[in-house]
Amino acid sequence: MTTNVREFLAEHRDAMTAELAEWVRIPSVAGVPEHAIDLRRSANWLAAALRETGFPSVEVWDTEDGPAVFAEWCADPDAPTVLIYSHHDVRAAKDEEWDETAPFEPKLRDGYLYGRGASDAKGQALAHVWGIRAHLAATGRENPAVNLKVLVEGEEETGSAHLRQLLEENRDRVGADLIVFSDTLMWRADHPAVCVSMRGTMLAQLEIMGPLQDVHSGAVSGPAPNPILEMSRLLAQLHDDKGRITVPGFYDSVVEPSQRFRDDLAALPYSDADWLERTLTRSVGGEAGYTVLERLWTRPAIEVTSVISGDPIGPSRAAVPSLATADLSIRYVCEQTGAEIAEQLRRWVADTVGDRFGHRLTVSPEEAQDPYRTPEDLPAVAALAEAMEEGFGRPAGRMGNAGGGPAVWLTERIGAPVVYFGTGLPEDHWHDSNERVSVDVLLAGAATLAAFWDRLASA
Repeated sequence: MTTNVREFLAEHRDAMTAELAEWVRIPSVAGVPEHAIDLRRSANWLAAALRETGFPSVEVWDTEDGPAVFAEWCADPDAPTVLIYSHHDVRAAKDEEWDETAPFEPKLRDGYLYGRGASDAKGQALAHVWGIRAHLAATGRENPAVNLKVLVEGEEETGSAHLRQLLEENRDRVGADLIVFSDTLMWRADHPAVCVSMRGTMLAQLEIMGPLQDVHSGAVSGPAPNPILEMSRLLAQLHDDKGRITVPGFYDSVVEPSQRFRDDLAALPYSDADWLERTLTRSVGGEAGYTVLERLWTRPAIEVTSVISGDPIGPSRAAVPSLATADLSIRYVCEQTGAEIAEQLRRWVADTVGDRFGHRLTVSPEEAQDPYRTPEDLPAVAALAEAMEEGFGRPAGRMGNAGGGPAVWLTERIGAPVVYFGTGLPEDHWHDSNERVSVDVLLAGAATLAAFWDRLASA
């Protein structure tokens, strides 16, 4: 069957690439009102592709910010039921920073398709579509070996604001025995690895208030409270010289990674040179005492993603600004909770900010997406690893995912465990300019999924 799957996908390589390019041309940008119609066009495009694949029931579910697509193909009441999760909305793109192609004018070059959403996550969703097609063609089945449900939302890039409501309203429709979460990265194209954990994510915004209004520095410079300097002082204290977060109590709930998982990570091919080349991150830092992969996938992190104050655009007014604002991205690990981290941050800011300044910390743990770890001995993990070896032609290791996603929301409302499978790579430049996807990886991913359904049915 493996040969049949590969032959089918090789024969349809151009068709798959053309389909993805057609979908990428739809600028389904999340959170931008003028692209609301594009989100609907994107949902309708996917719905049509699923119907063409053979799904007997396909619906577009409306939400306030971006429609979701739901499909069902449940032909055997005795077979396990799988819910596939992904998303079709994409991040905004700055045209002037893309030099391979314009963001929504996909181009195929040297085996990569460039365009916003090609990897995150339209390529991942389309790998499922072609995986099902290959599975049916290779086996001669009229129906998949397992019952399949597909939920591809349109609000992931803005925090999946209505996903929980969708799941609650359609609890009787989305029930499954297993969830396959496809919005993740692989380690390397030539070294597949099964993702078994995902960090949590929570956003915060810190505002430091100085003068009651912007004031000419020539009149008040020296005695005036400068919020940029105070913000800089606070942010500089957020980490110590060993790379550890200094917020009191932050690590109290953090559990050391198991030796089994550390051994799995150590087995992945890694070098600083390869990492820097693929991620364009210039240098390696972080928490002392842990490898880069352990820092990425087993340890928490707080990043500053923006700092705004004064006159960042246009000529300077030479004024002491009244306000400085910083956005924080918090990645946390299992056993930590968004609520406890939010309270720790509030106390730290209140105790650290100078009394000459006002401040406001905005953090919403109820909107956070908690971390999730797949049970180590779940049979579906072994089945997926075997399918990846078939699809990629080499044994699959184990890895984590440094980003976040609504895995916990899915497992809590559906009552089924989550396994992760994605076709993205660190060098695909998610959320950045020149986003791309490897066509070879998409084909190997589709072959993996084609093999997975048979293995899962007999697991």
